[in-house]
Amino acid sequence: MTSRVLRVGILGQGRSGRNIHAEYLKDDPRFAIVAVADLLADRRERAEREYGCATYANVDDLLARKDLDLVVNALPSHFHAPVTLRGLEAGHNVLCEKPLARYAAEVDALIAASERQGRLLAIFQQSRFAPYFVKIREVIASGVLGRIVAIKIRFNGYARRWDWQTLQEYAAGSLLNTGPHPVDQALQLMNYDGMPSVWCKMDRVNSYGDAEDCVKLIMTAPDRPLVDLEISSCDAYPRYTYQLQGSRGGLAGTTSHLDWRYFDPAMAPAQVLIREPLPGPSYCSEELPWQQASWDVPQEQEDLFHSMSGRIYSNLYDVLTKGGALVVTPAEVRQQIAVIEECHRQNPLPRLAE
Repeated sequence: MTSRVLRVGILGQGRSGRNIHAEYLKDDPRFAIVAVADLLADRRERAEREYGCATYANVDDLLARKDLDLVVNALPSHFHAPVTLRGLEAGHNVLCEKPLARYAAEVDALIAASERQGRLLAIFQQSRFAPYFVKIREVIASGVLGRIVAIKIRFNGYARRWDWQTLQEYAAGSLLNTGPHPVDQALQLMNYDGMPSVWCKMDRVNSYGDAEDCVKLIMTAPDRPLVDLEISSCDAYPRYTYQLQGSRGGLAGTTSHLDWRYFDPAMAPAQVLIREPLPGPSYCSEELPWQQASWDVPQEQEDLFHSMSGRIYSNLYDVLTKGGALVVTPAEVRQQIAVIEECHRQNPLPRLAE
């Protein structure tokens, strides 16, 4: 039986549109890039040469086509919500790059349009499929760490930036650019349907624009682990991506290597609470029967972007051809955008004059 080939139009041929989406799609026989839109003539000419597709200078000319199975919105961030809405209203299934929107109300409008038109709204939150994150979830689900009480996430480094991703008017800054990845992961680990309590501190330090490049975010919810999340361009010593604290052990690691240690309570020394002073110069001390484990990213998944893209596009293919379910749902992304919106509300930064 021959698999159906999905015809794809890509909006934008910058880093995301070309180096992530087109780079993956051009080699997947389940998809065919048949149309590209970009303002820049050299990018259109390159797309014609590399993919043999039709090209458009105006996104609405591409959206006017009726033969597309999927439109990928890889335009700059401030065009994500409005152009995705136009795509849905034109009758297309749309996969939008992150961030989906700046405000939760915009996500509500997109969900409503998707339901009204009977079209798919999908969001490219590919880090949900990151090999290290999949493994972390497996370790948590195994129960060896016990109840998870605290999660530290660090998407840090040291860098200066001076492009459009530093300007608030373009829906930029660390929280809307990098943030959708760790915030999405954190909310998945919290597994809380409502709006968590949010405390956030943001600063503009090395950015040449007016958007933040240093973020500290704390999230809590009833009976859920505390999340301590950083996205900083001011960290000269980034060591860990993840650290988990649990009642029976913990985990720490990066995107390519994880370590975790834990003990079996049945094998631990029996202890009882003592209210009286301990005899002699004493202190609570015991030898726990620690067990150690580790994980290294498989060689075939070392190309992180390609690996994640493959899994999210496989999910999309199943949804569009077999009636499968989205792994990353618009409702989940709405929760993420609501958290980010609250962070910005708490931290109104001065804006540069246009």
